[in-house]
This record gives sequence, C-alpha cells and structure tokens, in this order.
Amino acid sequence: MGVLNWTRRGVLAAGTALALSMGMQAEAQTPPGVLIVGQIAEPKALDPAAVTAVNDFRILMNVYDGLVRYKSGTLEVEPALATAWEISEDGTEYTFTLREGVSFHDGAPFNAQAVVFNFERMLNEDHPYHDTGPFPLAFFFSAVETVEAVDDLTVKFTLNAPYAPFLSNLAYPTGLIVSPAAVEQYGADFGRNPSGTGPFTFAEWRSNEAVVVEANPDYWDGAPGLQAVVFRPITDANTRTAEMLAGGIDMMVEVPPVALSEFQGDAFQIFEQAGPHVWFLILNAKEGPFADKRVRQAANYAINKSALVDDVLEGTAEVAAGPTPPAFAWAYNEDLEPYPYDPEKAKELIAEAGAEGAELTFYVTEGGSGMLDPIAMGTAIQADLNAVGFDTRIETYEWNTFLGEVNPGLEGKADMAEMAWMTNDPDTLPFLALRTDAWPDKGGFNSGYYSNPEVDTLLEEARVATDQDKRAELYKQMQTIVQEDAPWVFVANWKQNAVTSDRVEGFELQPSFFLLLDDVVKN
Repeated sequence: MGVLNWTRRGVLAAGTALALSMGMQAEAQTPPGVLIVGQIAEPKALDPAAVTAVNDFRILMNVYDGLVRYKSGTLEVEPALATAWEISEDGTEYTFTLREGVSFHDGAPFNAQAVVFNFERMLNEDHPYHDTGPFPLAFFFSAVETVEAVDDLTVKFTLNAPYAPFLSNLAYPTGLIVSPAAVEQYGADFGRNPSGTGPFTFAEWRSNEAVVVEANPDYWDGAPGLQAVVFRPITDANTRTAEMLAGGIDMMVEVPPVALSEFQGDAFQIFEQAGPHVWFLILNAKEGPFADKRVRQAANYAINKSALVDDVLEGTAEVAAGPTPPAFAWAYNEDLEPYPYDPEKAKELIAEAGAEGAELTFYVTEGGSGMLDPIAMGTAIQADLNAVGFDTRIETYEWNTFLGEVNPGLEGKADMAEMAWMTNDPDTLPFLALRTDAWPDKGGFNSGYYSNPEVDTLLEEARVATDQDKRAELYKQMQTIVQEDAPWVFVANWKQNAVTSDRVEGFELQPSFFLLLDDVVKN
C-alpha cells in the first residue's frame, strides 16, 4: 500500500487507538518508517517566507534548506546550500559559494539565480511575485541592498551597513530557499504546494487532518531514515496526550506539564532542551489603562508568576525577568530581578493612576507555538488581576485566528494578549516587537504600540555593532529600560519538551525549537 493511501487510513485508525486508551493497551497503529507527529495547530502555510509560527517552522525545516543552518544542538551557523562564504572587511558584503548538483523537488536546478529570486521576492515590491506574500519577517533582511548572482554558483549580498545577526537570520526559516519554478507555477497558492531542496518532499495537505511529506532519496546530505512523516494538527492538549498514550501518534511536541508524568514508562522517551523562549503578555500602551506606565507595572506586580511556573507549568519553566531569554547568556542582563509578586504594591500604583475597577479585555489562545498551557495560565492571570481591582474579561481564540487578531495590533480591540516567542538571536524579538518602527502599521509585531526612542537607538546600534561585547552591553541597557517601562508582563522562560514512543530512534530536540527529522528512524 502506498504511503498516501496508508496515511489516509492511518489517521482514521488513530481514533481506534484513542478509544483503546480508555481500558486496554493499544497496539501500534503505524508501520515502521512512517512517523506520526502530533502538532499543536494547523499550519498557516508551507511557504517559509510567509509564516511566523514555530508550529509551521517544524514542518518547513524538513522540506527546505537555507544557505546556512544551525549546527545540531547549537545556534552556531554551519554550511548548508552554501559550502563557504567570505565577509568583506567593512562587514557589508557576504559572498557565498553554492553547493553543486542540488535540485529542487520539482526538478528545477538550485543555483545563484534561485537565491536572488527568493530574496527579491521578499524585499522588492516591484518583483513579479512579491504579491505571493505578505512576508511578515522580511524585517530579518532589511539591511540587504542588493542580491547578485556573480555566476551560477556564487551569490553576493550587499548590505547598507554591518549587520551582526545576518548569518543567524539566514539560518532561520525565513531564509529557507524555495523553488522559483514552483512559485511561478502556483503563485499565491505556493504555500499549499511547496517545493524545496530538503530531506523530505511535500506529498499532500488535508486541511485540519494532516500534512504528509515523503523521503527525498536524492537529498544532498543523505537520504533520511524515515519513509514518510505525517504532521497531524491536534489543538487540544488533552486529546494530543491521549493519542500519544494510545499509540495514535509517535511523537508529541509541547507536552502539557501536567501530563509529563504519564510518559514515565519504558514505552516512551521524554526529551527536554533549554532554548531562547519567553512567554509574556502584550499590554496595549497606546490606549486604555495600560497607556499609563504605572498600570503596566501594576500588572507585573499583580501576577503571581512563581505560582504560574510552579503550579500551572509544573516547574518546567523559570520566571522571566525581562524581554531577553537567559539562553542568550552573552547578551542577558543578569542584574535584572523579576518583578516580585506584590499585590499591595499593584493596588497602590493602580490607585495612584486612578485606574481602580478598570475593565480589561484579555485575548487568550487555545494553544500555539510555545504557548505552554495558555487557557490555564490565562485563567490564573485573570484571577490575579481581578484580585487587585481590575475587571478582566477573557476572549479565547484558536491559534491562527488569535494571530489574526493580535498581530495587526490591539488598538480598539483589547487591552492585553498572551504571546510567546522562540528566537534565534537577541536582536530578533526586541527589534521586531519593541521598536517604534515595528508598530503593526509599519509591518512589525509591536502589537501593544510601545515606543521609547532610547530603546530604538540601542537596538539600531546593537545590530550594526561587529564586536559582541559591545552588542551585549547595548542589549543589557535595553533590557533595563524595557523592564522599567513594562510594555509586557514578563512571565516565563520555558524548557521545551517532547515525547516519543520507544520505536523512535535518533531524535534530538534543538535549541532553535525546530524539529529536524532527517536522522530519525522508526522501527
């Protein structure tokens, strides 16, 4: 039976496995070589330039390659589709030597012209396929002035200034290289018909049921050990847990903390990996109660973050002190202490600002990339806020719908929203979500409209500083100011987790939070 036919039957059979979980041990529902992954949500698209969520990236990193990639187990950059590169003395020119003999899954050749097509599609509004966007993370490459095919296997990027995160951003999914021929063929529908150069080729996408990818036997870095991978969106964490216990899925990402103890037996393997993650609340600093810094600070004092970490998250995270995750050890400001839980201080600040009884609309998601246990966390946060005198009303949305509400900005809609980011560089999150020029109407993710010119200057200086010690000092100053301004409630830094069945071998979690499955085997 072919893989596609099997997967159609297999997804239906998962329901049988789930039923068996209520009383008897489930037999394996999946054959060797086919890995069934329980994802936290339906992907938005399979076009790496058009998406922002780690949930989508976990699929994309197995279908595409970038010029460079993160070395396994690290955030250090190593060659991928580029075998080598040179950087000019002034830090504004990067010249890459490309790998020979690589083809896209649709048969088109990978070459310098394909690289130029990819970046001009994102960055050049006059490009004939720029309308296949929008490209929300094109910010990553805003320093690029030109991309030039020097010859078939050499490409040169010219930047408008030195840009320290450039190589790291090329390794991020936004830098993955798509087939120009496929974009030309499918246009705006490319996100449903992807073609890359990666270890797995796209087979099919059945909405709200499964994305199926198959092994690429001609992969330049060696054929993968799996025959196929099926990514199933199972948005409810309890259902995902039950399916994992029943044998309906072979791997589960973002295991609810309360469920970890259920996977202690020999039939399962639990994986944990620290990484650059921060879970926070976006506060609407443009209008309403949180336009006053005192009220934003009050929210930070009002919320018992230690209780969230210990009780809701079962100790799988640490209380956050600011906008930068401690996983970026070189750039993290260790002098900052988290806002303590001090409801009396919160009440004082609220009274001082005249915000007693303020009504708050709070956007909460059902699940999503790095969101941990968002409904339980949202409910606990609501209780803490109400205990100091707010009147907090929760509105709950499915993940992609939630992003559609939050990313365009909270103005006129909400006072606060849950959010989590997993990032590749200490530049990424603050540059995209805390600068004045990152307000949503300018294409960024500063959905709460925070603005501080000093923060803007520090971030601009940090990304052009070529000395890491200088960059670190600038980021530490930024963290101090942002913590004081409190545009967010800084809640938690999470240690990511996953669980697999004992039939899965060769799997490792990555600090990037991506799923890399080319070395995985399923017996």
